[in-house]
Amino acid sequence: MKSMNIKKAVLSLGVCATLMVGCSKGINEFGDINRNPNATTVPITSALLTNVLAGIGGNVWGNGINTTAGLYAQYMSETQYTDISRYATQTLNWDGFYAGAMYDLQNIINTNSDPATAAAAAEFGANANQIAIARILKAYYFSVLTDAWGDIPYSQALKGNGTIPYDKQETIYPALIAELKAANAQFTTGAAVQGDIMYAGNTTKWKKFANSLIATLSLRMSKANPTLGRAEFAAAVAGGVIEANADNATIAYPGGNYQNPVYAYYVVTQRFDYAVSSTVTDKLTALGDPRIGTFGNNSKGFPYGLTRADALAWQTTNPSFAFIFGYTATPQTMPLSLISAGQMFLARAEAAKLGWTTENATTMYNNGVTAEMNRWGITNAGAISAYLAQPSVALTGTAADNAKIGEQRWLSHYPDGLQGWSEWRRTGFPALTPAPGAGKAIPRRIPYGPNEPLYNPTNYAAAAALYNTNSQDAKMWWDK
Repeated sequence: MKSMNIKKAVLSLGVCATLMVGCSKGINEFGDINRNPNATTVPITSALLTNVLAGIGGNVWGNGINTTAGLYAQYMSETQYTDISRYATQTLNWDGFYAGAMYDLQNIINTNSDPATAAAAAEFGANANQIAIARILKAYYFSVLTDAWGDIPYSQALKGNGTIPYDKQETIYPALIAELKAANAQFTTGAAVQGDIMYAGNTTKWKKFANSLIATLSLRMSKANPTLGRAEFAAAVAGGVIEANADNATIAYPGGNYQNPVYAYYVVTQRFDYAVSSTVTDKLTALGDPRIGTFGNNSKGFPYGLTRADALAWQTTNPSFAFIFGYTATPQTMPLSLISAGQMFLARAEAAKLGWTTENATTMYNNGVTAEMNRWGITNAGAISAYLAQPSVALTGTAADNAKIGEQRWLSHYPDGLQGWSEWRRTGFPALTPAPGAGKAIPRRIPYGPNEPLYNPTNYAAAAALYNTNSQDAKMWWDK
């Protein structure tokens, strides 16, 4: 990765953002002649935070990474251009993450840490609390990047050091956990952070989010570093994870310039390239799962991984198939959840099954399914109990429970493709069948994008060699 050398004040104002360098030099050469005495010289950190949070849906769910991952996880099917779901190699750049949201988060940290700007930044909340929130969100973004690509620039990233080496995933994971723990310890009782459209500056909820992220990362190490994973998972749960839907890490979109990404895709851009996969609808139908009415606008999923000709032929005879969330009913203000209580209970069920905790796996599992049903508006206790009692759903204390927990975890992350794909890669649940006739296995990672060999060739070459020359079929560290 080639780091961006952008002055903090320039970044905050959006001036010369495309020039990268040289803008401040030109101003200095002419003294104060072009200075606006009424303009801010310190980034408005509340605005930066709002922008980062509002952009998570577009950056993480709505971009090429999560769309590709969603197709690999078989949450979605392509309706006409079917190359990705038939595993044509997708090489995606990460520049927008590093130079966008992650740079903004680093800017919040720098502004609140610098004695010259900290007092001005404190207008938008206690310095320590702003830094802690930015650190948590930055760790979240780094977890997204490493789960997509594997080894990435981490320890030297966002420091303006030019081209930098990639860190190995086995060192990134423990470092992210340590960073999240340090961020949690940094929170104070000072003024609430402004611009926080997720938790309104509630530090207790931010700590639960950080602990939930630690638990997620810890469980993902279950096969690669189970000793560390077990210890950190237990510590995270003891510290307090998300246990109620009211505490879910959820982006509440105000509408207007900040819209739910599903609404923005289907309604604003009028693109209909993605439908609910029949893999999802077939599973929900087999389980008698009432979420089938909320995952899409009907129960007819689109067959997964067809050739373009077959996909076009199928939809000609099947014009009414399910779109994600039933797009016509998706309001632009529909919230987007990053981590939910149900997902955490199900993770705790798996951890209990592994013997990592003394919690009861069945209790955690039932709590998780119930919380997920509630999150999707299904609140009839009798219906939920009947669902949980089915032999195909109920835990029995046997090895078959592993698949049931894995399937429910996969369903709980819909339509967050990266999380669903990651869980499938690690556990093998549910049992996904590759695209018919593709002659390829479901990919295990997203290859590094074309910008890396151009701008960071030496470090790229070293990292790519560890993945069979940047192969999408090479497994990353935790994928055992």
